[in-house]
Amino acid sequence: MIFSAVLRAARRVLSGARIGLLAGASIATAFFLSPGFLSSVMRAQQTDPAPPVVVQPGAPGKPSKTLPPSTRAKLPPRAQADIEFMRGMIMHHAQAVEMTALIESHTENKELRSLGARISSSQSDEIKFMQRWLAARGERVSMEMPGMDRSSHTSGHTSGDASGHTSHQRGALMPGMLRPEQMEALRKAKGAEFDHLFLTGMIQHHDGALTMVKELFDTAGAGQDADVFNFATDADNTQRAEIKIMQNMLDKNL
Repeated sequence: MIFSAVLRAARRVLSGARIGLLAGASIATAFFLSPGFLSSVMRAQQTDPAPPVVVQPGAPGKPSKTLPPSTRAKLPPRAQADIEFMRGMIMHHAQAVEMTALIESHTENKELRSLGARISSSQSDEIKFMQRWLAARGERVSMEMPGMDRSSHTSGHTSGDASGHTSHQRGALMPGMLRPEQMEALRKAKGAEFDHLFLTGMIQHHDGALTMVKELFDTAGAGQDADVFNFATDADNTQRAEIKIMQNMLDKNL
């Protein structure tokens, strides 16, 4: 009897606890899902966003720095030699594209046609890249191109300034660029003669581009911009490889 009474009392206690838990859960659910509570959470999320964390990597062996959230990215300082290199290389590339444009009507050499198409495509794309680079830095993009009057042009010699640096004479051809008489001979040639003049002229042209890259990297403070460095390095590697291809083509036709 005593045991049965204890058991019934325990059941009543457990039953009451379940009812209390269910009621408490219902109240909590109604509170958290009420429109007022949800709108409060949304307002808190909208008005109190986490501030961005801007971290500046330290130099080798130095710790990184946490910068203010208001920090904005800036382009690296411009080196005048970088600007002159890009402008000069645009003009240099433009003449190479002008040379390749003659191939279709001047030779049936399939190997030369394939090479010319690659040079034209890559250098046209690089001209656009260099123009964008200059424009993004507020620098003048337009300049005299190879097809314009070159009566005052030299063959690409350089002159030194008071600081000992070399700079191309105003209006002068960039290193390796074909002189007006060379371009005129190329336009008049056909077939095997054109092939020979094109290959020797483009090797000269590519050698000049290598000289321009070397001058850039030999100038203190120049070529440090990542875009300029990557472009100049890639141009150097590509044109060295193309010189070997063109030299092999010449050797086969000797």
